[in-house]
Amino acid sequence: MTLSPKERAEFVNNYTRALISAWSSEEFSQRLAQDPRAALAESGIELPANSTVDIVRAIPDGPREGSVDIQVELYERGLENGHFEFRIPEVPQVDTAELSESDLEGVAAGDINCCCCPCCCCT
Repeated sequence: MTLSPKERAEFVNNYTRALISAWSSEEFSQRLAQDPRAALAESGIELPANSTVDIVRAIPDGPREGSVDIQVELYERGLENGHFEFRIPEVPQVDTAELSESDLEGVAAGDINCCCCPCCCCT
């Protein structure tokens, strides 16, 4: 089954809500592990009563494996076969390494390399 653009947008919004809840609430993350159907329903994702649900926390390597497109495909497949897989990775880790003195000097001196195309704000 292929979702309509409206259904896809609604699913992506609800899936995003589930991700944010899992990352920001240990309580929600535990409910997701213990009763995924109920936790997903809290996020707006209602699943058929007779379906199975797997929550995958370790995302396979690959350029598309953690993408929303893959999750949409898995959801569409679940609508067809009754087995849903939701990829909800652990909380993303942010590199908290401090800037070096030379990094700070470059920023303070305005030595910033712009990554956008030349425009009035970069020239």
